[in-house]
Formats: sequence, structure tokens, C-alpha cells
Amino acid sequence: MDKESMKQEMLEKMKERKSEVKIVRKLVAIIALAFLLIFAIGGFVAFSYIKSALQPMDPDSEKEVAVEIPMGSGVTSISQILEEKGIVKNARIFKYYAKFKNESSFQAGDYTMTKAMTLDEIIESLKTGKVYREPLFTLTVPEGLTLDQIAKVIEKKTSYTAEEFMAKVNDKAFIESMMGEFPQLLTNDILGENIRYPLEGYLYPATYPFYVEKPPLDEIIHTMISSMNTVVLEYKAGYEERDMTVHQFVTFASLLEEEATASTDRETIASVFYNRLKVDMPLQTDPTVLYSLGEHKDRVLYEDLEVDNPYNTYKNAGLTPGPIAAPGKSSLEAAISPSDTDYLYFLADKDGNNHFAKTYEEHLSNVDKYIK
Repeated sequence: MDKESMKQEMLEKMKERKSEVKIVRKLVAIIALAFLLIFAIGGFVAFSYIKSALQPMDPDSEKEVAVEIPMGSGVTSISQILEEKGIVKNARIFKYYAKFKNESSFQAGDYTMTKAMTLDEIIESLKTGKVYREPLFTLTVPEGLTLDQIAKVIEKKTSYTAEEFMAKVNDKAFIESMMGEFPQLLTNDILGENIRYPLEGYLYPATYPFYVEKPPLDEIIHTMISSMNTVVLEYKAGYEERDMTVHQFVTFASLLEEEATASTDRETIASVFYNRLKVDMPLQTDPTVLYSLGEHKDRVLYEDLEVDNPYNTYKNAGLTPGPIAAPGKSSLEAAISPSDTDYLYFLADKDGNNHFAKTYEEHLSNVDKYIK
């Protein structure tokens, strides 16, 4: 091979090497770019995941979740419980967040939380031993209101009209759905022939916090029924021991709620009602007359007592067909634990004080003394 050929061969090899180097460099660049892209995507995904894990699971959720924190639980185990209950997205992130905030003194106990709670609200709850959330608005329903009266409260406090509220509580499909969800509270008795409103008396009077600006109307009503379900079933053993159905129990308590003028007298008035029921004596309680009339009056007249209505306990023996108002806890309690008396009569004087009597003669004497 002459020199010229050797030189040409060397040039060709150099060209090949340069081409190979370029290819290698391109491959290295592509691989490096791929790694950077994967790293960037991974970092973005990780960042997005962590960011979402620091947010409430479902900001619009109102569903309550029972969370039990056992004695001796540390941050790690508490974080795991919260993840299992769906309150937080990632146990490890909640744990690190709590440590970053230097929070670790959490209290054991039973909590009712929601998926709408922020991590700070969860931490505050676990520190104080109670659920901590700032409601957007609260709705207060006093004891002893009828559905018609609750409708006016709803109209005043929300954007819903009284008519919309009454339409919802009397909607057949809605009532059936509530009966399906709360079968121990809402039995077929609420659909009785003489029942004015099926859900009358079954919306628990309380102050309710709401965490959205405009909760659906059926959610507001559902919340109140759910609360009544919780409270009433606490007394299940008590009213069953008295051979009462849940409907009779709520009805009895509603009569007591409307008749009692002082909380200290509820147990004694309850004893009067029970004593009358035992001897088949009409309850003769004025609030049932007003409910029969469908109007509020400062004074019940003798002619009012003659109103022909199933709810009028002057004309009909026994309990009314259903509740006449929403009873509060004190009336439900008194219905289970009445005083032990022989009283069959009572009246309230002009100052609202009740006076009891065992006989009709004693009652007439009280009338002369405190009314006339």
C-alpha cells in the first residue's frame, strides 16, 4: 500500500471516528435530556401530590366520619388512622406536616370529622379534644317549634322560602328516603291516616353549623333528622321498657315540650300525663287544641275545646296521632324519667308557675286560688 492510500485510509477512519463521536454525543444528550425530563415530571408529580395531600380531601363534603384515637397513640399511628378513615390523603405527609408545625400533643378520644377539614383544623381538633372548624353560618332551631314555624326560621336564615321547605318535608320521595336511612326513628307510624305532617316533631331543635355558603335544603333537613335519630335512640331501652313505640315516645315528649313552662316541672307534668293514660283519662292539654286549630292564640277559649280534630286531646283519649312540635332533650329525658306522683291535674298561674292536684276538687281549689 503506497503512502497516498495509507493517508486516504487514515482520513476515512478519522471521519468515521468523528461521526461515531457525534452519534455518542447525541445519544448522551438524548439520555441526559430524558433523565432531566423524567426527573422534572417526577418532581412535578411529586410536588402536585404533596400539594394535594396538604389540602382537604373533599372541601364540599358534609358527611361526618367517626374517628377513634386510642389511648397512647403517637403521631405515626394517628396519621395512619386518619388516612384509613379518608380524612387525610397521605399519613406520612400529615405526620411530617404535624412535626414541621411542632405539634405532637394529641388527645385520645372519639371524634366526628369530615373530609372538608384542613390539616390545621384536624391538628387543632386533636389538640383540644374536639372538632374545630369555623362554620360559614349557623342555623338555630329552638325547642318546641312546629314544621310551619321551622319553615319561617329557614326562610329568615337561608335563601330558601318557607314554601320550599314545607314542600320538601312533605315530598313523598324525600320522606321515603329518610325512612330508609333512619328506619329505627322514622317508622310507618309517621304515615298514619290522621298524621298532619309525617316529619312533624322529627327535626331536632339545636344550633347547626354549616361549612358551605348554601347547603342544599334536603341536606339541612337531613342533618336535623340525623340529630334527632342520634338523641332519640339514646332512650331506646327506656321507651321500650314502657312498651312505647318510638313514635309514641316522640309524640309524648312533644306534648310535654309544648305544655311545660319550666324545665323543673317537666318530670311532674310527665307523671300527670302517664297517670291519665293509665286510667284512660283524656290528656286535655291546650297545646293540642292550638295545633288542631292550626294557629297560635294567647288564650284557649271554651269554644276552642270543641274543635273536631284527631289532635284535640279534649275530644280524643290517649296520645295525639303524632308529635305536635319538635321536643328538646329535656322533654325526651322527662318522658323517660317522670316524677313518681299521684297527680292527675295541673294548671299554670299568670306567672307561669304550675300547681298540681290529685283530685278534681283540689284542682278546682287551685283554679279559684290562682286563676280567678
